[in-house]
Amino acid sequence: MRQLILGGARSGKSRLAERLAIASGRQVIFVATAEALDDEMSARIAHHRRHRPASWHTIEEPLRLAALIDRHRDSEALLLIDCLTLWLSNLLHRVAEPMKSIETFCRAIENCRAELLMVSNETGLGVIPGNPLSRRFVDAAGRLHQGLASRCDRVILTVAGLPHVLKGPPCDAD
Repeated sequence: MRQLILGGARSGKSRLAERLAIASGRQVIFVATAEALDDEMSARIAHHRRHRPASWHTIEEPLRLAALIDRHRDSEALLLIDCLTLWLSNLLHRVAEPMKSIETFCRAIENCRAELLMVSNETGLGVIPGNPLSRRFVDAAGRLHQGLASRCDRVILTVAGLPHVLKGPPCDAD
């Protein structure tokens, strides 16, 4: 099953993804896209590491998600990718053609037979940003989310810790 969990900052989307991963009963490969580029982000990453189950295998991959998916496409493990918007931000700052990377990632998702849980920030619910880079980010995130939602079996929007299934079977994360 391919699942996309969207939500705003501190909406409970990562917590939901972790509960679903544990409930799956599968070995979990946690794919972290964040990089510790400042003290605040270092603290966030350390917090997440402390609260992640010790049995989970963690792979830190800030850019090459499609290649990672391809390597694990036939895995019996569940791949939990957190967070796609951090990955997108990394692409926009370091890759000449980020939309090609997004398209390649979406194709890798289509070809993946492993169970996937993907976490991303919904950015399209606010005002249009005032600067070009922010507008480019919001536009790219919207395209990414639409591309993934069409390929996923279940799409969940998390608000205030409450999952709202937008597509697919009901979510029983308890």
